[in-house]
Amino acid sequence: MKLSFRKRSSEDEIPYELLLLADPSREMVDDYIVRGDCYLAYEDGELVGQFVLIATHPRTLEIVNVAVHESRQGQGIGKALVFKAIETAREAGAVVLEIGTANSSFDQLRLYQKCGFRIVGVDAGFFVRHYPEPIWENGIRVLDMIRLRLDLHDIN
Repeated sequence: MKLSFRKRSSEDEIPYELLLLADPSREMVDDYIVRGDCYLAYEDGELVGQFVLIATHPRTLEIVNVAVHESRQGQGIGKALVFKAIETAREAGAVVLEIGTANSSFDQLRLYQKCGFRIVGVDAGFFVRHYPEPIWENGIRVLDMIRLRLDLHDIN
């Protein structure tokens, strides 16, 4: 697998098909896509994944959306996206990179921890407060946001 990455420009269409895989709310996506930078991942000219970074605090960035095309999941692309986000955050001068995921997102929790992120908290009721319709994943009601953080000084 050889991925190439580029930052989405204002002339590019917003990749809703991918963004909505990771976040079912078009309203939430529309809010953060204009506040952040979207990075697109291609393999052989085909868009296979993306991630969005936003600044949240001084020298702190957050990955607010990361998604891999459904037909390409399970091939290491998600891990490559997270590592590219880490590299991009470091190059931007960030010292902390954060990410959040649902209490029911077992695969994502495993991936983020394999990439060096550590659980630092729970935003109880996040998905109840911010999403009007109930969300279910892996047979579990999505209620809480599990917050993870990576100190960029701790990685080589």
